[in-house]
Amino acid sequence: MKKTVQVAALATTLAVSGTALLAQDSCDWKPERAVTYVVPWGAGGGTDANSRMMATLLEQAWGVPFNVVNRTGGNGVTGHSAISRAEPDGYTVGAVTVEINTMHWVGLTDMTWEDITPIALIDIVPASVLVGKDSPFTSVTELLDHARANPGDLTASGTSLGGIWHLALAGMLNAEGMAPDAIRWIPSQGAAPALQELVAGGVDVASPALSEGKTLVESGEVRALAYMHDAPMSALPDVPLTAEALDSGWTLAAYISVSGPDEMPENIVCSYEKAIAEVVASDEWAEFKASRGAEVVDMGAADLAAYMEQQDAALGEVIQAVGLAK
Repeated sequence: MKKTVQVAALATTLAVSGTALLAQDSCDWKPERAVTYVVPWGAGGGTDANSRMMATLLEQAWGVPFNVVNRTGGNGVTGHSAISRAEPDGYTVGAVTVEINTMHWVGLTDMTWEDITPIALIDIVPASVLVGKDSPFTSVTELLDHARANPGDLTASGTSLGGIWHLALAGMLNAEGMAPDAIRWIPSQGAAPALQELVAGGVDVASPALSEGKTLVESGEVRALAYMHDAPMSALPDVPLTAEALDSGWTLAAYISVSGPDEMPENIVCSYEKAIAEVVASDEWAEFKASRGAEVVDMGAADLAAYMEQQDAALGEVIQAVGLAK
């Protein structure tokens, strides 16, 4: 069975509905030549996989090539800039990710989410709190109680310093009234090496996407104490939700969108939004998401813009709290 997560519940209540945009008569633009689909991250990762599948299905829907181009570099600045500064004629779109809400806070660029045109959310990846199978902690509250009483005693990893999984943990600590470094962060080159360190006992905690730790959780090599979300992950429905387990109700997720250049005309946005809505409602997309242990998400342009604005403020607060703002 296909389960769709109504991610609009994560954003503030909106006066404008994305479905109203879909109903407009102006949603009749179609590309007549090849479209460039920019991915700001490397081939083989989650952003790349989601983007290539989306590009393939849009290509089938519209009958023109969607050429995926990985524009890496600058911790995401290079690719995001390529999307933002392209001609807003519908022939360049791309995968704008959660880093659009962090890179300007840490001084990498002046570009913000307001310099792109949000179209649709296609993936949301909530963080987790994972410990090794031999860890003495059996709940996230036990872990936090220990860190509160013994600041700096525990170590954690999942990504680079200031990366989204670092902000997930530091933000949780901050939201719970603790110092953001009460659990010391050990930088890594990503979730995979961090999980290897967790299994080997090199760190006490990891906070990557729960989907990234899914196989290890299912094999019993690591224990999932919490899912930083307000709805269960269907593949691991028994993992406690931070929205319910913590007084702060802290949640945090990375995300992948399809977005366009700044000032993309409304009729082109509307046409993309409609086509993407049809893609995410398809069996092919549902099967792809299920193969990755991920949910199908459904969020249009208006809701996505509000969500990006909300995430920008929340992540900016965390970045300032951990002393990385510039």
